Amino acid sequence: MEKQIIGRGLLAGALAGVLAFVFARIFLEPVIELAIGYEDGIGAAHEALETAAGAAGHSHGEEGEGFTRAIQMNIGMGLGVLLFSIAIGALFAVVFAVAYGRVGNVSAKLLSLYVAGGMLVSAFIVPALKYPPSPPALSLDETIRQRTLLYLLMVVLSVALFVAAVYLRGRLVEKLGAWNSTLAAGAGYIVAIGVVMLVLPTIDETPAPLKDDAGTIVYEGFPADLLYDFRLYALGTQVVIYATIGLVFGVLASRLLEGKRQENIAA
Repeated sequence: MEKQIIGRGLLAGALAGVLAFVFARIFLEPVIELAIGYEDGIGAAHEALETAAGAAGHSHGEEGEGFTRAIQMNIGMGLGVLLFSIAIGALFAVVFAVAYGRVGNVSAKLLSLYVAGGMLVSAFIVPALKYPPSPPALSLDETIRQRTLLYLLMVVLSVALFVAAVYLRGRLVEKLGAWNSTLAAGAGYIVAIGVVMLVLPTIDETPAPLKDDAGTIVYEGFPADLLYDFRLYALGTQVVIYATIGLVFGVLASRLLEGKRQENIAA
């Protein structure tokens, strides 16, 4: 049974990956292209200032890319989104299998939506409030390891605290009722995650306007609307992934579990 559930999770994840890639290719990729254009522009402005100051210039654009932009935006992004979605689908199926039958009288379809919503909130939305996704030109190469580790730590803590909140709600239902126990567990999660966000360091690398020695702006800072669009469409990509997995897996799992139930009754 577990293998069949995981198989359906993989299938739902694959479909989610295809849809998410289409969404990202249409909406997110043009924003990435603009961000790369900004990076090239501010790199050229830095070189011009260094040349004017008599410093040894260094190129920001002479090193050849490992892959062309056409490959990156199509094959690279497609494979990346697909593999990520399949992995999420497998993890989703495991969480569903653990939760099914242990969270009360909830149908497979409804539980699937609950799991999808919980994973979206705890594994992406909440961590992104502390460490939001950033397009090219917003991050320094020397801090990539620190940023990656901090983001992964934020994801792990958020998911762990969310699971703890769900467990706490289950323990409080008999005493407080469904509504009050949900409020209490939710409040506990918010307070705990708020403390985590205060403790973890903040990283802000958004490029400010580039100025010359006289203080004159020679190149604008990173456009705020471009940053907003990138983060909005990054969220949209995640919503497509989790919504598709939740809906597709719910239907597939419901058919599987109902079929098994009917077989048991007939036996």
